[in-house]
Amino acid sequence: MASESTYATIAALLVTSSLPFYLYGAKIMIDAETVTWNVLVRHLSYIFPGLVLNTTPVVTWMMPRLLQQLNGLSALHAILGLQAYAMLVFALTGIVRIFQAKHQANLYRDPDPDVDLDDLHENMGAWRGRLRVGVFGYVLFWFGAWLLGLYRFATGYVFGPGL
Repeated sequence: MASESTYATIAALLVTSSLPFYLYGAKIMIDAETVTWNVLVRHLSYIFPGLVLNTTPVVTWMMPRLLQQLNGLSALHAILGLQAYAMLVFALTGIVRIFQAKHQANLYRDPDPDVDLDDLHENMGAWRGRLRVGVFGYVLFWFGAWLLGLYRFATGYVFGPGL
């Protein structure tokens, strides 16, 4: 069986490797003039692997060890991470509704750049707001948890004894 520091290194590398997937997925959406079905699928093809790379070490290594190493920093790290996932769920409550409205209007297969998305449904503005707040919150809390995790990794496994 591998050592604790080996698992910590693998977890840090996996979580860190999710960042380029998130950034490129965001770039796809920012660069798109019109979000077509192909743009959405391409965006998700980068976001989903980033989520898998991030979530796998969280579920398989970090969460089972949380109570064994509970202290202020690990609690803050866990709270930031849980809040990131909560914001992701909040964003999904918006994106699912937006997806349904755009799908019903056939805007993914036949995009019309002149269509005002707010005209598709009376709640579209609220759904888009949920999406924006959720994505921004996820990124903010994920970044905080990531930085704190790197600090804990460095002080616990690189420069000090294992936590």
